Amino acid sequence: MIVSYKYRAYPDPDVEDRLNKALDSCRWMYNKIVEISRDAYESGITLSQSDSQAMIVGWKRENPHLSTVYSKTLQMVNNTYWSNVRAIAEAKKRGRKIGKLRFKSAYRYRTLNYNQSGFKVDPGQQIITLSKIGSFRFAMHRSYSGT
Repeated sequence: MIVSYKYRAYPDPDVEDRLNKALDSCRWMYNKIVEISRDAYESGITLSQSDSQAMIVGWKRENPHLSTVYSKTLQMVNNTYWSNVRAIAEAKKRGRKIGKLRFKSAYRYRTLNYNQSGFKVDPGQQIITLSKIGSFRFAMHRSYSGT
């Protein structure tokens, strides 16, 4: 079963610039969550997923570049971090030697997640529209199912 689909995208320079800025903003937020979690751990404070989720609103007020990213995408960044934390905890339980989550550089964070809304796919014209980014062509080499 295929869980996610990957297609070749052909954005124009303006859309490509907005995509790169959105990726950079998501990477910044992921690194901020890593930093906050490490500080909380060293202080003996337990941080939960809902705590970091609530911090997103304040970060958006302080950093206008986060407002250029679709809100569900930012929530998925938080979800990705906590999914990684759970995976590391499971691996440690199984006896594997695991380090800490590390900060992501620009080439190590290349994903925008639109999990339920904020996008529209037109398979007939092979165009995808992402909220707050724009529309661009893509090569549809495999049909997809779902809405």
